Amino acid sequence: MNYLQAVKEITDVVPDFEQEVKEIKIQNSYSIIRTFTERIKSMIRQNDRNLLFRSLQKMDKIYTDGDTILKNAIETTFIYSLDNCTAFCSEEYRKVIFSHISANLQKVYSRQIYSHGI
Repeated sequence: MNYLQAVKEITDVVPDFEQEVKEIKIQNSYSIIRTFTERIKSMIRQNDRNLLFRSLQKMDKIYTDGDTILKNAIETTFIYSLDNCTAFCSEEYRKVIFSHISANLQKVYSRQIYSHGI
């Protein structure tokens, strides 16, 4: 899957996403994942659990089926921002959010937060 296919996948869950993508000046895997991550942050803040959980599942599908560039974009954009996204959530809500993130992405998250900067 490339970033254009990812946009179609995301639009299945977030119908107005395609319109938002049209406003992005430089469209690539990183800008698409950054925009989707911002939407997910908004869902977390608004406590829109149904859409949030479907979006997290979609992020996993994109990670699983995506090309190398999409995977890197998810690892460096979405995974990296998870702590920031959930910083002001209650511990219970944070656990619920992380329980809807695939085991694959949780491994990437753990590897990222437990690896020391070089």
